[in-house]
Amino acid sequence: MTVSRVDMISKEELETKMQKEEKVCTNKRRSFGQYFRGHWQLYAMITLPIIMLFIFAYAPMYGVILAFKDYKVSLGIWGSPWASNHGFNNFIRFFQNFNFRECLRNTIVLSMYSMLVSMPCSIILAISLNYAKNVVFKKTVQMISYCPYFISTVVFVGIINMIFDNRSGVLGNFLFGNFGINVLGDSKFFSSLYVWSGVWQGVGFGAIIYMAALAGVDQEQHEAAIIDGATLLQRIWYVDIPAIIPTAVIMLILNMGGTLNIGYEKILAMQNQNNISVSEVISTYSYKVSLVSTFPDFPYSVAIGLFQSLVGLILILITNKIADKLSGNGFL
Repeated sequence: MTVSRVDMISKEELETKMQKEEKVCTNKRRSFGQYFRGHWQLYAMITLPIIMLFIFAYAPMYGVILAFKDYKVSLGIWGSPWASNHGFNNFIRFFQNFNFRECLRNTIVLSMYSMLVSMPCSIILAISLNYAKNVVFKKTVQMISYCPYFISTVVFVGIINMIFDNRSGVLGNFLFGNFGINVLGDSKFFSSLYVWSGVWQGVGFGAIIYMAALAGVDQEQHEAAIIDGATLLQRIWYVDIPAIIPTAVIMLILNMGGTLNIGYEKILAMQNQNNISVSEVISTYSYKVSLVSTFPDFPYSVAIGLFQSLVGLILILITNKIADKLSGNGFL
């Protein structure tokens, strides 16, 4: 049986192509080996952070299995039987709990309220400082606004209590006390007190992020706007705001991911029997179930935490998709 010339040419071309691919792979291996030998110090530097990241971030994910187990301490995690309802009994318990709606509502209200207030305040402060003429004044305001960020949560809540206590507080006794207003004891003031105190603590840090974005604005755009007769507000609206939109979108996406993962330390320190109806969030409820309760229910607490993380991941993906469609500034 004879082989046609076309078949012979195709076989030769295939063999030539395979030889070229082998040479390319060999050259890549050699180039990587040469690069590694020349830059092994960089790999040595990142080895420890990668190990720490694996130990403290990824290895603890093993405990997520608890959410699907009927955990028994004597049997361990793997030895404990799976929870009923195909392992989802702990999630069903949480969804059917009478505290679920209240905790979910309070968490969303506090997160959204804080997000809608803190981002504009940081942007306004950053733009104001960016146009400040006096360098000393600018640095002083920046330092004063940034200092509260370093105050620990317990000390920060202590300061709030000292200011708004209706018996000995500076404002609580001498200002609100005269009108019969108990800021710390009235539940209707809790959300605003929590959010605006958080703005005071974090507005300086947020402003630094936006000031870094404003530093990258081309000054020629401002000069061209001035030549065209643009006012200060017009320059802010048409030059500065578009420059910080990508940063603002990224911050919005990250904040949306933490909607249900609101920190429990500050809320727990500010919580009392008078405001618990509006201050009990998912994080504080999970903390009480796992550590404060007489009979700690660890699988139940892990299921609550996993629910928070999954919802946060979904919100990040949705917000990023919307931001990418509307402005093209998504980062995933």
